[in-house]
Amino acid sequence: MERSSATSGVSTRREATRQKLYEAAVTLIAEQGFSATTVDEIAERAGVAKGTVYYNFASKSVLFEELLRHGVGLLTASLREAADSTAREGGSRVEALDAMIRAGLVFIDRYPAFTQLYVAELWRTNRSWQSTLMVVRQQAVAVVEDVLRAGIEGGEFSDEIDIPLTASALVGMVLVAALDWQAFQPERSLDDVHAALSRLLQGRVSGGK
Repeated sequence: MERSSATSGVSTRREATRQKLYEAAVTLIAEQGFSATTVDEIAERAGVAKGTVYYNFASKSVLFEELLRHGVGLLTASLREAADSTAREGGSRVEALDAMIRAGLVFIDRYPAFTQLYVAELWRTNRSWQSTLMVVRQQAVAVVEDVLRAGIEGGEFSDEIDIPLTASALVGMVLVAALDWQAFQPERSLDDVHAALSRLLQGRVSGGK
């Protein structure tokens, strides 16, 4: 029992350290780019020794790859919880998609630097972590695909919907709209942005007017 508690404590401390390194890395890389960011700077920003970075990650590239996994994993989990919560409350698939849009906006509002990096990296094909990025991206999109598929099977959506493309379009809509909101329309509230995207969803995906 004592050993289990000690192991749990070590694991918790390590996760806390890794979280500090993720936050430091994403902030620095957003500010000055991946190539210009050094391990020394990441360690300093995180408030740890340089050796701690290498203890947790083999290299800066591995740290960034794991950062992508971690960040998109958080986004995926928030989308899935929004869909599951709507289902538990007896909501429709359209309502589930709407809840997922809001969850995506909340995530981006909380982690704007990560979102900027994620979108930028989607367009770069010469990175060592490109295959990892594609895998985690698909995990997020798959959550939306599941809701669309269930909506078609339940008769809520037209069976003419292209599930993969529509899911990608919805995720992309949230990402781009949120980044535009933060960069060019920061005076808007999250509720305001969500309302605009919700109206778009109602008119285009559900077939409403």
